[in-house]
Amino acid sequence: MNAASEPGHSRSEPHLTVIVGERHRLINLAYRLLGSSAEAEDAVQEAYTRWFAMSRQQQEAIASPGAWLTTVAGRICLDVLGSARARRERYVGPWIPEPLPDRTEWIGGRAGRGTEPADPADQIVLDESVDMAFLVVLESMTPAERVAFILHDVFRYPFAEIATIVGRTPAACRQLATSGRRRVRAARNPAAPAPAGQAGLVRRFKEAWEARDIETLVGLLDPDATMTADGGGLVGTVLRPVEGGGSIAQYLIHIAAKAPGLTLLERTVNGRPGLVAQHTGVPVTVAAFDFTGDRVSRIWAVRNPEKLRAWTGDAQI
Repeated sequence: MNAASEPGHSRSEPHLTVIVGERHRLINLAYRLLGSSAEAEDAVQEAYTRWFAMSRQQQEAIASPGAWLTTVAGRICLDVLGSARARRERYVGPWIPEPLPDRTEWIGGRAGRGTEPADPADQIVLDESVDMAFLVVLESMTPAERVAFILHDVFRYPFAEIATIVGRTPAACRQLATSGRRRVRAARNPAAPAPAGQAGLVRRFKEAWEARDIETLVGLLDPDATMTADGGGLVGTVLRPVEGGGSIAQYLIHIAAKAPGLTLLERTVNGRPGLVAQHTGVPVTVAAFDFTGDRVSRIWAVRNPEKLRAWTGDAQI
């Protein structure tokens, strides 16, 4: 996915189709850098605004518009990541990356609200680089580490190009990517079951929760499991991680008792089996899971309605 491999175009007349065709790649890059589809859209939109603000002569002087857009979008994301740290210090409760549905279920794009499908150019490819566990690890990186690691290890950009985005030498960018890679390896869970096994675990977890079967829930949860919830101060939820399988099971039973009529649906969340809780037909919580062996080891429950727009038909992109 190197910018240098973009489709050819006339140097003297950059083709609009080529410019607009970069959008899908840029959206995918920006989401992985920022963990938010809304912020990714804003960053990419700003990059395009800067392109179209240039004169025709300035545009024609750029040999590779795709590489130019990537550089500008990357720098914008780097700035956003820098300011995000201060914003998240003021965030109410834990901040979890925005969960994404399977592309067949993504509704309400910027160009089509309500129940219309989102524009395919705005949809994000779901692979191992967007599963929730991976995105959470990315949050532990410095902005420069995250940009260098994602650009090199996920999108296969050479360090010489990354250096122009990060503003450091290629050797320094190599070290940043290496540091990011260590973080990912340290957090990787080699004991996670195959996708079919994960789906089975989520199904049994859902059934036990619906039945308010605390004994089965405890058995499905790793003793050291952790559940983190993100309400953003906009909806009620626990403000600190719930630790321990027994405590999580008790909390889930308490939630079920407080919210009669809650419907649980098995859905793909960031490319892996997850659950969506609906109330009166509206998604109110999206839960992503991580696993150790045949048990659930991590739950990330996103309740902040601003992060559920792709699930509710009120998406910004």
